[in-house]
Order: sequence, then C-alpha cells, then structure tokens
Amino acid sequence: MNTPKILAFAGSTRKDSVNKRLAKIAILAADKAGAETTFIDLHDYNMPLYSEDLLAEHGMPDGVIAFKEMLKNHNGFLISSPEYNGSLTGTLKNAIDWATIKADGEERMACWNGKIAGLLSASPGGLGGIRGLHHLRTILAGIGTFVLPNHLAVGNSTTNLQNDEQITDEKLQQQVENLSIEMVRVIRGLH
Repeated sequence: MNTPKILAFAGSTRKDSVNKRLAKIAILAADKAGAETTFIDLHDYNMPLYSEDLLAEHGMPDGVIAFKEMLKNHNGFLISSPEYNGSLTGTLKNAIDWATIKADGEERMACWNGKIAGLLSASPGGLGGIRGLHHLRTILAGIGTFVLPNHLAVGNSTTNLQNDEQITDEKLQQQVENLSIEMVRVIRGLH
C-alpha cells in the first residue's frame, strides 16, 4: 500500500481556535505513524454560503474547487469541530455541503465516498464539544464516509490546548495519538 494521505482541518475559522490546535496535534501524530499529512485552514478557501442559484449563475467558486481537490487527494480526514449550540459549526456544514456537489466529470460524492474520518472536538467546557461530534458523525456517514468508532472531545481547552504540538493532559494526548494511529492503520488495511 502507498503511504496513507491524511488531511486535517478544523470547523472553525477563528485565528486562535483551539480546534485548529487540536487538529494540528492529531496530524502530527498521524505523521509520526507514517502518514503523509496536510493541514488546511477553512478560512483560506473563502466558500460562500451554499446556494443553488449562485452555483447556476456563477459556477462552482474557486475556493470550493480547491477544497474539493484537497479532499479527493487524501484517503482520510482528521476533523476537529467546535460545538455551536449542540451541533457542528455552520462553517463546517457549509464546506461539507459544497463538497457534496458533483462537478462535471466527477463521480457523485467523490470527495467523501469511501474515505475515512476521525473526529475530534475541543471546548472550554467540561464536555469538550461532544454533542456536535454526534451530528458530524451522522452527516459524514450519510455521505459515504467511514467514521472511526472512537472520537475524542477535549474539555477545559484553555488549559489542555496551550500550543499546536501537545495536549497538557498526558492521557488526552495519548488518546489523540491513538486516534491518529488507528486512522493510519485502517487506511492501510483498506488500501
């Protein structure tokens, strides 16, 4: 099997997002486990709110095309999403929606179908954003993505996520590493 290619991103566009930090920590662990890794920031893709009218009048936005190419060029995704009002962020849902739209000559759900996803979340509260992960899992499974059974929600993020390299709590750090290692193992087993 070729080296697994894993893409990491957060469902937040905030510059100092703790979920971006968590995604970067997870992708470092995947890299150490032997994957070829890429981290992207959804802010850089400038995706307007999904609209069939916009699509019909102007075609697929350049940011959406670039995001879809990133998804198609990777075997799996490590997605760290904040929880907004008990669900995933509008930013992440919008990106997922755009990436489900079939472009000319593209297979249906080409960005998602048969891919592997590992889910993470971080928040200042004690639950770590876990409620949003359940919604994200349902959405991804519905579009053909195999979601790893284990996920991780990091609570008390202001204490636990002080940098992009390691979680302060050693047990949580090990859980992130285990999730990333599992993703690499599953991708190798399937490809």
